[in-house]
Amino acid sequence: MAQELIGFACNGLPSSPDENELPSGFPQNICDDVPEEKYLCSFCKNILRKACQTLCGHRYCWACVEWIVKYNKTPICQKCKEDEPPSINEDSILALAKIFSDAAVSKEILDLKVHCINPGCTWKNILKNYEDHITQCEFSLIPCSTGCGSMILRRKLADHLEKECKNNMTECQRCGVKMFLKDLQMHACEEVSTNEKKTLKGESASKEKFRPPGGNRTRDSCRFAELGCNFKGGKERLKDHENSSVVAHLALVFQFVNTLKTSPLQNSSIANGRSDHSSVISLPSMIAELQFKIQQLEKNVLSLTSEESLASLHTQVAVESDGDLETDHFEGPSCSSEFSDLQTVPYSGQTLTECRNKVDTLERKIQTFENIVTVLNREVEKTQTTMDAFERQSKIDQDAIRALERKVSDQQHLLALKDVIINEFRLQMLALEQTSYEGILMWKITDVSRKRQEAISGKITNLSSPAFYTSKYGYKVCMRIYLNGDGTGRGTHISLFFVVMRGEYDAMLHWPFKQKVTFMLLDQNNREHVIDAFRPDVSSSSFQRPVKEMNIASGCPLFFPLAKLDYPKQTYVKDDTLFIKCIIDATT
Repeated sequence: MAQELIGFACNGLPSSPDENELPSGFPQNICDDVPEEKYLCSFCKNILRKACQTLCGHRYCWACVEWIVKYNKTPICQKCKEDEPPSINEDSILALAKIFSDAAVSKEILDLKVHCINPGCTWKNILKNYEDHITQCEFSLIPCSTGCGSMILRRKLADHLEKECKNNMTECQRCGVKMFLKDLQMHACEEVSTNEKKTLKGESASKEKFRPPGGNRTRDSCRFAELGCNFKGGKERLKDHENSSVVAHLALVFQFVNTLKTSPLQNSSIANGRSDHSSVISLPSMIAELQFKIQQLEKNVLSLTSEESLASLHTQVAVESDGDLETDHFEGPSCSSEFSDLQTVPYSGQTLTECRNKVDTLERKIQTFENIVTVLNREVEKTQTTMDAFERQSKIDQDAIRALERKVSDQQHLLALKDVIINEFRLQMLALEQTSYEGILMWKITDVSRKRQEAISGKITNLSSPAFYTSKYGYKVCMRIYLNGDGTGRGTHISLFFVVMRGEYDAMLHWPFKQKVTFMLLDQNNREHVIDAFRPDVSSSSFQRPVKEMNIASGCPLFFPLAKLDYPKQTYVKDDTLFIKCIIDATT
């Protein structure tokens, strides 16, 4: 089975994937430290991007897995094939349904410390912010947005478009010479004569007439063609171009605005034969004045049908100069007497053509500004929508975090309760293991020295033995010892008492308690045990049916002298341990 899978893998996997698709991971050289093996893709050998794990335990970029599954009839895990010997099995067969996201490793990868590898860039951060930086790094090499084929730094794109880009040249509307925008601002030319204009129009008309039929299917131009962008393409490519060239388009807009600020002043200087740079018109006020001029020119054009309008045209010729209208006055006879002479003057037709050309120019400029405002408004709306989405997602994430914090707090409280219950069960288990149901208890007391000192100091004066029963359903009793004595034996003797406790079956037993009780202090060398016994006083409350957890203790206050406890010949205490035995006579 393994050999067959290897054969399929070798036949199905292409030798060299498309460079536009792979590698899909992050390059290793962006990391400050050498990345661990678990952070690398088994296929592209780069740092994992959207890490996922296979059933065989190896990690891949999600895009790498999709590529392997898409272009292979029998996709096999690359890592399993590289093992020596190959460890290919059924889990080595890759399928998107059998691959799961590795969130833990992805989180660790996003926290890796990285740096920008573009020469001159000093950016350092974590991998989580790397992609955002690369999309706006000023030191990244990017292709020119006009399609001239140049690769330039993002920070120098505006200078390239203004001074170097061969696709960003603008044609002078007066002389027809192509030049860069920076040169157009300083360009001064003489207006082409009327005959030359007619010749140029004739040539363009003849070119249009003899254009082949297939030439009508031209590609669409960019909306910023008026500003110098020469990109052309289909609708999809044009859309991608406008989305990816926002910075370049804004640079063109900035240059065009600078051109508009200076061109009215230069045109005025050329017309009047002087250079006047003392006034600069702001863009909003200039647009308003241009619109007003358009309205006035339209009224003048409409009024040219009457004789009075033709006469007024010669008495007032409008030209642009610093945002004002200059007029040329003609002295002569009245309009009615000289109308026939006016019709023969060629200057009237030329003036009308100039007015119409200026109206068209102003309309194009206004349309250009409207397009610019539309694009900027669209970008602002898009940015606002993105910010609103981020704010909504942030609120959702914060609510989820608060809910998870509450759940964690509840789980911690439950864990604390479980610990308490487990400790209670443990104590009950220990008590059940030490419980005797035969009326005999062997009580082992450890750390005798320490407990004697605590009794002498009054910290803990007495110790109670585990509870035991006279029979399975009999009396529940225990012993109580005072290592420093109690009552008449305080400070001189060990006091040992017997305690009747409240049991589960007290209602079925005979009261008062009457069985004989025997205490024994055991010699651990089995030489001489200390034995003391007594019979209960039936009139004492200590042996009546308990109404509380325990009755009053009763027994031997002078059970054993403290002075004999440490005799070398007797080993009642050995290894700091003491043994006391209690026997209840069940026959009585």
